[in-house]
Amino acid sequence: MPPNATPRLRFREMSPDDLDEMADLLGDPRVMEYYPRPKDREEAAGWINWNQRNYAEYGHGLWVIETHDGEFIGDCGLTWQKVNEAAALEVGFHVKASAQNLGFAAEAATACRDFASSHALASRLVAIIHHDNRPSQRVAAKIGMHRDRTLTHLASPVSSDTICR
Repeated sequence: MPPNATPRLRFREMSPDDLDEMADLLGDPRVMEYYPRPKDREEAAGWINWNQRNYAEYGHGLWVIETHDGEFIGDCGLTWQKVNEAAALEVGFHVKASAQNLGFAAEAATACRDFASSHALASRLVAIIHHDNRPSQRVAAKIGMHRDRTLTHLASPVSSDTICR
């Protein structure tokens, strides 16, 4: 069950029917600037499969975010990550380049934060964000998160900061 709709966005589970949009999103060098590299179509299909497994096992994952008119905006949601050798619930998001800087990421992340809280999913949330990724750091700050340098995301192949709430 995804979060409730926001004033501009609705959430839904990813499906194989979303492969074209997800491949475009995760394959865009601007969206994936702070990742080791953009993902190819096969990796985007794997992303969808991973999220479908998360829905089945945990009841949450990254959901497709779209406008109420059905325009694909990106993904946002909650996934379990390993931080300081322990499981931590992460709020994560990707917004297509043409929809960035319009407040969609913060709006969606706020809904996911509130969903995690109202469903008592974890005592805290984290966001694993590359240390140079200022836009994502601003989104995390908007939803009440702060940098915690004592937390480390050991699975990350790039230098990142863990921000928590």
